[in-house]
Amino acid sequence: MKTTKKLRCLAVLGVLCLPLACAANPNALWEIVHDYCEPAAEGAHVQQKCADVNLASGYAVLKDIVGIAQYLLIPTARVSGIESPELLEPNAPNYFRDAWNARGYVDRALGRTLTRDEVSLAINSASGRTQNQLHIHIDCLAADVGQTLREVGPGIGTEWKPLPVRLRGHVYSALRIDDADLAQTDPFKVVAPYAASRGQTMGEQTLLLVGTTRDDGAHAFFLLNDHVQPGDWASSEELQDHSCSLANRSIEKP
Repeated sequence: MKTTKKLRCLAVLGVLCLPLACAANPNALWEIVHDYCEPAAEGAHVQQKCADVNLASGYAVLKDIVGIAQYLLIPTARVSGIESPELLEPNAPNYFRDAWNARGYVDRALGRTLTRDEVSLAINSASGRTQNQLHIHIDCLAADVGQTLREVGPGIGTEWKPLPVRLRGHVYSALRIDDADLAQTDPFKVVAPYAASRGQTMGEQTLLLVGTTRDDGAHAFFLLNDHVQPGDWASSEELQDHSCSLANRSIEKP
């Protein structure tokens, strides 16, 4: 994770810098969106650094230099991260829904359409990130994690329950969301009461959203949750594969 964070820091700054210099600018993502992407979308004569800017919905989509197809969804408003209380307000934007709808950028970068259960959205805890602007990682799910979810998926219901196996050495809880496109469901609001019931803050949480299909053919999602604890920074990005090896294997299949 440390190497990935250093590389991402180089990516968002767009310059070569020492890791300490990168760490000293936790506002790099915000500056890109606020100083370049949003003004360019409004017609200012500045470089457009984002793949997309949706002014009406209040978000930008930025290609991350880490990975062959990783994109970040970033609010155009100042939102620090998963701990931001405005995410739980009744009329808060559903950034996870927006990120899911932006998964086509990953497909285009790969030159193929990923299946629903190959796509993942991750947001890290306040302790497990380097940037203080909310960003959701849109990328391939790690192949072994996908295989594990297919194996344990039948046991994942609509209530939070710890998975029977560890993922990357960490115990994740999971539930199934029976809402095919998140039209009525915001994952931030799903995890908030669960975190509170355990006496934890939202800033300690990390979330991973993965598409799935139920046995009856209905589209759904698996939502995974971990939290900060000794030896665990709660970065569900660890469950993604920024090299997208599963896509390469799928392409090679006869």
